[in-house]
Amino acid sequence: MKKFKVIDQEMIKQINKKNIIQLLYKKSQITKQEISKELHISIPTVISNVNELIEEGYLDEAGVAESTGGRKPIIIRFLPDARYSFGVCITPSKIRIVLINLKLEIIKEEEFKLSKKLESIDIMMNRIKQCIDELVDEFKIPKNKIIGVGFSLPGTVNEEKLLLVNAPNLKLYNVDFKKYEKLYNYKLFIENEANAAAYAETFLNPGKVIKNLVFVSITEGIGAGIIINDNLYKGNNKHAGEFGHMTIVKDGELCNCGKRGCFELYASEKALISKYNEEFNVESKNLKEFFRLTKTNGKAKEILYNYIDYLAEGIKNIILITDPEEIIIGGKIAYYEEYFKENLIMKIFEENSLYIKGECTVSFSKLKENASILGAALMTMQEIFFISKKII
Repeated sequence: MKKFKVIDQEMIKQINKKNIIQLLYKKSQITKQEISKELHISIPTVISNVNELIEEGYLDEAGVAESTGGRKPIIIRFLPDARYSFGVCITPSKIRIVLINLKLEIIKEEEFKLSKKLESIDIMMNRIKQCIDELVDEFKIPKNKIIGVGFSLPGTVNEEKLLLVNAPNLKLYNVDFKKYEKLYNYKLFIENEANAAAYAETFLNPGKVIKNLVFVSITEGIGAGIIINDNLYKGNNKHAGEFGHMTIVKDGELCNCGKRGCFELYASEKALISKYNEEFNVESKNLKEFFRLTKTNGKAKEILYNYIDYLAEGIKNIILITDPEEIIIGGKIAYYEEYFKENLIMKIFEENSLYIKGECTVSFSKLKENASILGAALMTMQEIFFISKKII
């Protein structure tokens, strides 16, 4: 019995420490008395935990606060640079790497293009490792301050086994990331890119009390992260959210997955850019250029209207399947919501007899294209922030 009591006390202590870190993350600096009041824990407990967190380098004392009488309270400050982590986002055309601190501030970002003939995973992982080592050297970060490296991947993953099960757009199957932990000498984490984005969206918007949402990630493909009752839903075989491969055009274009007419072939960022290039006989990857053109050019407007039709059809299906409180659309496309949000929402609900506008909110991510890469970096911090989304 004594053994269980010790474990319980240790768990309570860890929870208190993590709650203090979360509070300081939000407030930046606060007194011990205010911590006690906010978290409903005793002053002696606060003092004990704060002292440990100061020793571990997460907090420090930053002077004294004003007092109406008696001893002036000491201000406790959160130290964002106490630890760092890396987020890595791998897509068919490029790899992005960010170095972030505990405040989830991007210290530096690196990006390199991939050749049209996809490189082997070993070559990619070595290039990423080299880039990470260069950033660690550039910012003179002690290696014990690096929590880990989180990977955002466009495919089905088993995060417990560190296994990328399949990623058709990368032509990668059954990739064991455990073997790269020795190479990197850091703890590695992997997650599906849309799930990572949903993870970041919920953590970085703490004021938003939405328990059921779907994050639709629109990049070179389309995926979705599903949050049900505040938990990440991955399904029986961890395939949940692969809405990019639902058929919306019967006998349509051939997809990398082997099927025809997949949603992402018509409503992804890549699909929109490809249509623009085809119709205007250009070679552009610039969404900004296209959306500006829609203001004055009839052909560009028609491309956008058709794109909205496909996107609305897919989102309509997602709403009918998942019945969420909110659909959040993320990716570079979110920068241009002003050009099509109104028409998109109208099309989603105008032919949907089971839903009326307002029953499900459709919004665009404030994190834009950074949602999944921040989610990847955030995964490494689960133990510090005690923010792990239960997977169901």
